[in-house]
Amino acid sequence: MHSYKKVYLVTGGAGFIGSNYIHYLVDKYDDEVGIINLDKLTYAGNPENLSDIEDRDNYIFIEGDICDFDLVGRVFREFNPDYVVNFAAESHVDRSIGEPDAFIKTDMYGVYSLLENCREYGVEKFVQISTDEVYGSIEDGSFSEDDTYNPSSPYSASKTGGDRLAYSYHVTYDLPVVITRASNNYGPHQYPEKLIPLFMTNAMEDKKLPLYGDGKNVRDWLYVLDHCEAVEYVLKNGKDGEAYNVAGNCEKQNIEITKKILELTGKSEDLIEYVEDRAGHDRRYSLDDSKIQKLGWQPEYDFEEGMQKTYQWYKNNQDWWKRIKSGEYLEYYKEQYNHE
Repeated sequence: MHSYKKVYLVTGGAGFIGSNYIHYLVDKYDDEVGIINLDKLTYAGNPENLSDIEDRDNYIFIEGDICDFDLVGRVFREFNPDYVVNFAAESHVDRSIGEPDAFIKTDMYGVYSLLENCREYGVEKFVQISTDEVYGSIEDGSFSEDDTYNPSSPYSASKTGGDRLAYSYHVTYDLPVVITRASNNYGPHQYPEKLIPLFMTNAMEDKKLPLYGDGKNVRDWLYVLDHCEAVEYVLKNGKDGEAYNVAGNCEKQNIEITKKILELTGKSEDLIEYVEDRAGHDRRYSLDDSKIQKLGWQPEYDFEEGMQKTYQWYKNNQDWWKRIKSGEYLEYYKEQYNHE
C-alpha cells in the first residue's frame, strides 16, 4: 500500500454508504490510491456490495471491529493510512430503541479507538461521518452547524457523542478532523429496513407498506453518490475542526415518498398500511447547507433522477435483497465467504 499516492482507511466500507464511497474512490482515482476496508460485517455489512472490486490490487478487506483497539492499531502500523473516513456505525433508530448498548459502544467507543490510533500514528485527515439527527427535530427553518444539539433517540445521542469526541481531539490534540452531518441518504445497496428500500421491495412483492403515524414526518433526502462526493470534497477542502451539513435540499413527507414508490413500481395505494408511530419519532429534519455550498460543493442528483436510479437498482438486483429479507443471507454469506 505504500506505493500508492494516498492510502484511505474506510471503516464500515461494506455497508450502504461506505460501499458506495469505496466505489466512488475507485471510479475517481482508479488504481492511484490504496483502499483499506475495515468492517465488522454486522447484519448490514455485506461483502456482496463490493464483490466487483474485491480482486483489485489496490483494495484490501479486513473483517474487524473498530472497537478492537489492538486490531485498529495493527491496521495503522501495517498500512499507514493517510486518510481515515469513519462510516462504521450502528445506524437504525428502531434498533437503537430496543438495543441501545451496541450503539453506544460502536458510535462512541469505536470513534475513540480510531481517534487514539490516528493520534498515535498520524493521519492527514480524519473524517467523522455524523448525521442530521444530532440536532433533533425542527418545526420551521433549518439547522446550521452551530445550532444546539438535541438528539432524541439512543442512536442520535450516540452519534452526537462520536461527533463531539472527534471535535475534541482536534481542539485538544490538534488532530486534523472534519465532520459531515448529512440528511437521509438513499440509493443502491441500502439495507432493506430503511424506508425507501423497504417500501420499494415490499411493493415489488405486493406486501404492505407500514407507514408510521400520519405519514407526515418530513425528511430531507440526499442521493448517496452526492454524499460520497461531499465527503471527498470536505476531506480535501474542509477546514480542520469544522463540521459541514450535507443536504439534498429535497424535503418530503414520508407519505410523499411512499406514493412516489408506488408510482415507480406501478402498485396501488391500497398497499399503504398506517401503523402506530414509533417512540421519539422526530417530526422534521432540515439542514442549512450554505457552509459547504460556499466551500464549492452542491448536490448533483435531483429527487426524480435519484429515485429512478434507486428503483432500477433494486429491480435489477432482486437476488441481493430477497436473500436478506428472507433470512437466507446469513447462510449464503457463510457459504460464499467462509464466514463462521
